[in-house]
Amino acid sequence: MKKNIAIIMGGYSSEYKISLKSGGVVYTYLDKDKFNAYPIHISKDKWVHINENQDEYPINRNDFTLDMPTGKVVFDCVFNAIHGTPGEDGLMQGYFKLMGIPQTSCDYYQAALTFNKRDLLSVLKPYGIKSAISYYLNLGDPINEDEIVKKVGLPCFVKANKAGSSFGISKVYSKEDLSEAITKAYKEDDEIIIESFLDGTEVSVGVITYKGETKVLPITEIVTENDFFDYEAKYEGKSKEITPARISKEQEKKVTEAAKRAYEVLKMKGFSRSEFIFVGDKPFMLEMNTTPGLTEESILPQQARAAGISLPELFESAIMEALKEK
Repeated sequence: MKKNIAIIMGGYSSEYKISLKSGGVVYTYLDKDKFNAYPIHISKDKWVHINENQDEYPINRNDFTLDMPTGKVVFDCVFNAIHGTPGEDGLMQGYFKLMGIPQTSCDYYQAALTFNKRDLLSVLKPYGIKSAISYYLNLGDPINEDEIVKKVGLPCFVKANKAGSSFGISKVYSKEDLSEAITKAYKEDDEIIIESFLDGTEVSVGVITYKGETKVLPITEIVTENDFFDYEAKYEGKSKEITPARISKEQEKKVTEAAKRAYEVLKMKGFSRSEFIFVGDKPFMLEMNTTPGLTEESILPQQARAAGISLPELFESAIMEALKEK
């Protein structure tokens, strides 16, 4: 019997369109001889299956089933391709846990934790995973520019704490530009993290569970034309991603260990992609994404290819791992 797989995509955040692309790639490459795949668009207004003729069929949210003209579809597993809320912050994970439906990403606690950059870095610190000096602000807090600059120095990065895909990020060179950057970050989230600038090579490290084992994929080096790896650099071709990264054996060993340790300490499942910057040979963690982009150009699929894993194999493995949970 072929398994029924719901591929959820879209979501409620600024990353809606990128998620639709990721979900589309999963749908294209998932082996149709093994799986019945259903693209499910999740938006604030509606949850619907959209077929190849663009016909819409609503999802029953009481049990996450689908009423089709041919009968009711009950899903064996959900493939999560939503970037940002509600697919990357634990909301969908909690919902599927209550429904008893296996899903391909990490559990709800890990999703909520990793989606919160401040909390993630605090939890990993006792395990020897380094991060930049940081300063926190919540909406409504007084803004003391002198205090911020004294703590993190200049240039610094101002980021929305709980937003993906480089939305709401600014690199700030002068104290006068802080308030504009803070306003921009507050458009994405009511919490902000301001970090010291780390001058070094930036890398992205994919860690997945593949055929029952934690596997660190070949590392990608990020070289951006823009001032930093922002939205344009990430999605509009303003960066070069070099896999495998041009880093020393020592750097490779240290960042591989750090990424694997973070994945295992947090009891992660599914795909993850962590960003690090080297200061000398030491990797400093910036963040971890738990539903990384899955378009053909995205970093994790590039890394899988470099490891000799095709997209059909990558996506099938994620589903088989999730089905083990049942």
